[in-house]
Amino acid sequence: MSFLDCIRRVDKQISTSKKITNTFAILIFGIALGIVSKFFDTTASNELPFIVQYLDIRNFLGRFSIWVLIALCISLYSHSPFRAAINVFLFFLGMITSYYLYSAFIAGFFPASYAMIWFGFTVISPLLAFVCWYAKGKGHVSLVISAAIVAVLFHMTFVYGWIYFEVRSILELFVFVCGIIVMKRDTAINTICMIIIGIVLAFALHFVFPFSFG
Repeated sequence: MSFLDCIRRVDKQISTSKKITNTFAILIFGIALGIVSKFFDTTASNELPFIVQYLDIRNFLGRFSIWVLIALCISLYSHSPFRAAINVFLFFLGMITSYYLYSAFIAGFFPASYAMIWFGFTVISPLLAFVCWYAKGKGHVSLVISAAIVAVLFHMTFVYGWIYFEVRSILELFVFVCGIIVMKRDTAINTICMIIIGIVLAFALHFVFPFSFG
């Protein structure tokens, strides 16, 4: 039996109604988070709860790390790479749709250039989710994929260079730790290898392509 046949067999073990229910729940989750994110974004800081102000959650939700972590969790806990692609796409579709509908019809403005970045990310999200699903497997390929994800999360969490290194925020650090936890390998040694390879890859990419998408 081929690997693809194994994937299809696992996916068939879940009823169609359960698949639809799970995917619909993910879509609603995305819609809800889009509304909450835009509500925080358009509400004056002094009107938000102290903990929201202190942790700067409004700006945190405007950066990529938390959304990458959520998409990663959806991918890893989907039952096949195809389901991961569908679920992540609908999550982002729901999130950006509610976010920008809120922006246009309630907040009264539509940041077109910023929206295009998120729409572009949503378009490629199924492919990224499909690949990320394999990070939970065994072998060298899954190790490389998981290390690459660690590199992305590391770059979103830390600001670093030849002579400086600092954490963007405590929330980004929390995201990084959560990412490591959900991607942990079958042994502690393999998990440590994943982290080390990811960090080395992050530094290498940073000095070759010194851009930030945190």
